[in-house]
Amino acid sequence: MNPKTVAPSPFLISWNEAMFFGVIGFAVLTVAVYILYQVRVSFFKEPKEKYDYINANEIRWYKRVFFFAGLSLACAVNLYGNERLLEIGLLFFVRLFFSIVCATLISYVASLILQYYYPTKLNFKLRKLRYTPRINSKTGKKMRLLSEDEEDVHLNEGMQAEENIFSIDYDVWIDESNNDLKIEKYQGHLLALQCNNCGFYTMKVQREEIVERNEDGSPKELLKHYQCSYCKNVRATQFMVSRKEITDYKLQKPKLERNTRNIDMVKIDIHSTLGARKTFEFKSIEELEKFLKEFDFTKLT
Repeated sequence: MNPKTVAPSPFLISWNEAMFFGVIGFAVLTVAVYILYQVRVSFFKEPKEKYDYINANEIRWYKRVFFFAGLSLACAVNLYGNERLLEIGLLFFVRLFFSIVCATLISYVASLILQYYYPTKLNFKLRKLRYTPRINSKTGKKMRLLSEDEEDVHLNEGMQAEENIFSIDYDVWIDESNNDLKIEKYQGHLLALQCNNCGFYTMKVQREEIVERNEDGSPKELLKHYQCSYCKNVRATQFMVSRKEITDYKLQKPKLERNTRNIDMVKIDIHSTLGARKTFEFKSIEELEKFLKEFDFTKLT
């Protein structure tokens, strides 16, 4: 005579069903949240708009992804050994404890990764967006990003003051065919620098001071003090403050006197703002000049 089969308690039956649908539901939410975020990012066509949205939202959205993934795993752990669990006992509470531990561990580790490691990846993505050549909507031509010295002549006194105290950073793009300008505004030190000690992009400016002034009292040299929010490493960097005027940037062909005799080879290393590097060798200065006139780094990366 076969022993009578003992059925699980009604509570366990309901619990197991809830955990089963929880695994599926939270897994679907994990994928759905990730896809929804990527779709929302794709709606932005302008690099600056995409930059602002990613910078403000990506880490928060990814935390949601890991949160739902942790809940899905917790539900899966609560399904372990269902065939042997017929009543609420030690196995039920041990399993419940481990499910909470797994969910907490995933959330905690994900939070640490997103806070300290992921900014390195995010920094690369944002830098790529920030320095992607802009296209003039009127002419369809590429615009050129002006250097820090060149852009000052296109910023008013208020904008320059914001940059001088590092609260706001401006990028100025110019279409040299018709002098159309595009000025983009970024939060100062929104992107942290890479720490030389730990390697994370967590080095931010804590304070700055003027160490030398010109005769008229205007700043000549600034000293910026940095500290890493992760390893607490500190460093200071000195910068010269430009006093150039707009007339200093008129296009003029430099008159150079040079002696190119006895040159067997010319070698140059070109570094992009995104960290890429290319090395080229030439037999003469003339070949190098021709190459630089036609050079476009974006076609090589």
